[in-house]
Parts: sequence; structure tokens; C-alpha cells
Amino acid sequence: MYLFYTPDIAQTQTLCEEESAHCIRVLRNGKGDQILLTDGKGTTYNAVITNPNPRRCEFRIISQEKQQKNHDFYLHIAIAPTKNIERMEWMVEKCTEIGIDEITPLLCRFSERKQIRLDRLEKIILSATKQSLNPYMPKLNELTDYNTFISQYSAQTKFIAHCYKDDTPHSELVSESHKQELKDLIEKGKSAIILIGPEGDFSEKEVEDALKQGYRPVSLGRSRLRTETAAIVACHTAILQNG
Repeated sequence: MYLFYTPDIAQTQTLCEEESAHCIRVLRNGKGDQILLTDGKGTTYNAVITNPNPRRCEFRIISQEKQQKNHDFYLHIAIAPTKNIERMEWMVEKCTEIGIDEITPLLCRFSERKQIRLDRLEKIILSATKQSLNPYMPKLNELTDYNTFISQYSAQTKFIAHCYKDDTPHSELVSESHKQELKDLIEKGKSAIILIGPEGDFSEKEVEDALKQGYRPVSLGRSRLRTETAAIVACHTAILQNG
């Protein structure tokens, strides 16, 4: 069954123009047909179409149910957008399908992309949310300065995935911070923030600043991963460890 997104369902029992067109023109639903809707906040609604207008489809709610999340913790990934925006869009889509709760694009020292279109990413998140039949739509934040993020955002557990070796001679804090596998550090049921750097990695100063804010350095495996791949691996690992 197809899932329709209706964030204003408490105020109006009408699909927006885009959803109406898909429901009536593409899926060919008509008057009396049942449809499944969500407000994106965890509630699903069974409804019957009362007016199959392709621009303003009206419906009547039959029943509603608050759905449980697939995991009992909160996952927030903050990531520097990739130079090739299509890779960032692909990452956002896949992390949404896997079950991420919040995404923050980061502006880092070595960031190659300093602007993003939030409206485009929001559409991708919406599409992936509906495709995966997930009644919880992830939150997408604006592009945020790295230092602002690590000082203002908090969670029960905080991690930074960087590529520096444990024995790097350039930074005392970085070299003394032993990296463990993320899968061994994720604690079931505890909220988590995971930082993923740009293609050029975090600067050593950025790693030091994160460690001072209580972030723990983690490894995502032995392979050197692209930025977008690292985010997907981190997302999947955290979800998997939380059952």
C-alpha cells in the first residue's frame, strides 16, 4: 500500500496538490477507495476518499494509530556535504530508508561545498520516508557551522569518525585518542550523534575541539570510505546495534 504524507491532517482532511495528483492521476484511486496516510510524526491514518479531485483530494478518516519506532533510541548524523551533491542526496535517501532521526549538514574547514538546497533534500527525505512506509520523517537542519554544532547539540553518546591514525605525530590529542569500532561503542537505547567529515577529512583542530566537547573517536572499519558511504555505514551500524 502507498503511504501519503499529510502534515496538516489535524487542520484539514485534504491532500496537497502534489499528493492529490499522485493519488488520483497516477494511482487511479477513486471515491470510496481506502488510502493510508501519515503525519510524519508517527501516526498513521486509514481513510476513505470522499472527493477524488486531482488537485485537492478530500478524505474521511476511519481510524488512526500511533506507531512504534523501529528502534528505541535517537540517531543524529552531522555530515559535511559532498562536492558532488548527487552523492549527498543518495546518502540522505538511504539513511532515511534505514531509519535515521535527524540530519545536519556541516560546514567544516575543508568543506568543498558551502551551499545546499534544503528544499531538494527535503523532497528526497519525503519520498524515501513514504517508500519505506516509515511514519516517522527525519528532521533536516540547515547547514551549520562545525564549531556551532559541537557546542550546541548534545546527546547521551557522541562520536566523531575521522581518518587520522592513532600514531599521528601532529596532534597530541588526536594521537592519544585510541579509536574503537563504532559497533563496540554504541549503547542500546541511548541517543547518539555521529560526526562525518568532508572529503578532505576534519582538520586536526576540529578533531581536538570535538574531543574537548566529549566526542569519542571511532572507526567504521579498515577501509577508507567516501563521505557518503561513511554516513550510511554509521547509520546502519547504529540501527543494527539497537536491534
